[in-house]
Amino acid sequence: MAQLHNRISRRELKERILQDTTPRTTISFYCYFKIEEPAAFRNQLYIDLKALGVLGRIYLAEEGINAQVSVPTENFESFKSYLYTIEPLNGLRLNIAVDDDGKSFYVLDVKVRKKIVADGIDDPSFDMANKGRYVNAEQFNRLTNDPDTVVIDMRNHYEYEVGHFENAIEIPSDTFREQLPMAAAMMEADKNKNIIMYCTGGIRCEKASAYMLHRGFKNVFHLEGGIINYVNQVKQNGLDNKFHGKNFVFDQRLGERITEEIISKCHQCGKPADTHVNCVNDACHLLFIQCDKCKEKMEGTCSNECLDFIHLPEEEQKKLRSGIDKGRNVFNKAKSRLEKLSGS
Repeated sequence: MAQLHNRISRRELKERILQDTTPRTTISFYCYFKIEEPAAFRNQLYIDLKALGVLGRIYLAEEGINAQVSVPTENFESFKSYLYTIEPLNGLRLNIAVDDDGKSFYVLDVKVRKKIVADGIDDPSFDMANKGRYVNAEQFNRLTNDPDTVVIDMRNHYEYEVGHFENAIEIPSDTFREQLPMAAAMMEADKNKNIIMYCTGGIRCEKASAYMLHRGFKNVFHLEGGIINYVNQVKQNGLDNKFHGKNFVFDQRLGERITEEIISKCHQCGKPADTHVNCVNDACHLLFIQCDKCKEKMEGTCSNECLDFIHLPEEEQKKLRSGIDKGRNVFNKAKSRLEKLSGS
């Protein structure tokens, strides 16, 4: 029987990728479509992608697929051809990473979930088939020159912090499920305006556009392929770039440099910085922004508490970490915790 799960330690796999010189391409894609048997679909997908040397994170649900992967560059065409043999994915747009070092992933995880985007929507009349209209980079630029257009960022606050579109409205929350009703409430007085929603690769803003239509809004658009596709189109077509800063990504890179502007600050000293790091304390792993000077001073930790912790004897650290999910904060930047970092 074919192996359906990774059996090598993640630490070893990560070290292998860091040492591997094989050129790799980072790709993201998603598609909302009906999957009758997600578990069976998952198993076959795992087998076929593993054979192509694919690494990354893929979520499946009855509503579709959401994937961020790294593919050996020499296998890119084979990978694309394979995906296109799956009828709902035939011709699907694949977002190629803007700033790629080939080290974005080091293991293949294919998981079945209740939804590919946790949205908190339980209304049975909600239908993803009724979604907003796509806009490409050129259309986005033209529409955003209109004062009757509102641009809404459907990413988390920490993604917005390091980079966003000009005049984009932030929905101040920690989760997408919180953002949806907040966005509708914030725009209630502007129902007749053009509303353009965007996110990293398109999956969240597509669902958000459907939600806004469900809530009675009329002129709803969403950026096709999100920031990643927008930036690639800007480069290919010589368009004006309206995105400033970094595009946060959920892989080992933690960000793609779009412009040289640094629009965020170190969470510890307040100086300009936009490098996300994970606290080196294995009992924390909080994701936060840290400048080089603070990284040296704090030894890669997020707080004095964590700094003290990493200097305890290893056996005492293990005892204190017992029962803690060490990975829980890798992509956790709850505002309440970040606010405590200042002055550490």
